[in-house]
Amino acid sequence: MKMYLFSGLCFVLLNSNPIFSQCAPVSTVINPQSPDPSLSSRIARPFPNSYPYLREADVMWSKRTWRVIDMREKINLPIYYPTEPTTALRSLFDVIRCAVLQDSLTAFANPAFDDEFKNPMTKMEVNNLLVHWDSTHQVEDINNPGVMITVPIKTEITAANVRQYWIKEDWFFDKQRSVMECRIVGICPLVDKISESGEIVGVKPLFWIYFPEARSYFAKAAVFNRRNDAARMSYDELFTKRMFSSYVYKESNVYDRTIAEYKTGMDALLESESVKEDIFKYEEDLWHR
Repeated sequence: MKMYLFSGLCFVLLNSNPIFSQCAPVSTVINPQSPDPSLSSRIARPFPNSYPYLREADVMWSKRTWRVIDMREKINLPIYYPTEPTTALRSLFDVIRCAVLQDSLTAFANPAFDDEFKNPMTKMEVNNLLVHWDSTHQVEDINNPGVMITVPIKTEITAANVRQYWIKEDWFFDKQRSVMECRIVGICPLVDKISESGEIVGVKPLFWIYFPEARSYFAKAAVFNRRNDAARMSYDELFTKRMFSSYVYKESNVYDRTIAEYKTGMDALLESESVKEDIFKYEEDLWHR
């Protein structure tokens, strides 16, 4: 008799527990107002996961590095696409641009010379920065047939124009938890640098974003998961889990110089790999002492 009563009580508890009541179809739980639940942003957390608590005294070693994320690499394509926002997905640049122009995310100026987040930009300054005028465009003067005049064309910088991202990050060893970790400090989009003649002559940085401030926006923005459409992840998870490819272009040094200033060609690539190898070896050597 007691066994029957216990079984009945378990049945009632399981059906009344709110945890089990969440086992409903995805379309009714995630976003019931979405016109297309199969493509909706399946981000259950409106805020990013908190970092583990870290005392400054527990950091026994650290190294600051700067990296380049190239959009031409296949693993980085989810960051680049879609170049036009859809109902469910936006590129990383569109997330940053909307957060800066429509919300309160701060952009910082002088990205090529100062990544210390000292010079905040206004929304108007950012908006002007994202507009390019082509002064080489010429058309025929309707009042003087056969005479060409210059008519500047206004073009806006979009996600399709972003070629690379710079990220500034800190690697450190936490002796309290005995782990090597990396935390991103800032991120900077780079677009094509166009000469006066209209030719692409390289890339130029736009502005820096303080990454800890941007995490709340990245946590709400879905990114394409190539392995599982039902497990949509956020940009915050993508960066936290290091699901991107990059190479080091600078490490903290007494001269405050980039690798390209003292190495060129293949030597620069080897130096970049050497920086990553030194970080790996430091952690590895700790367990062999």
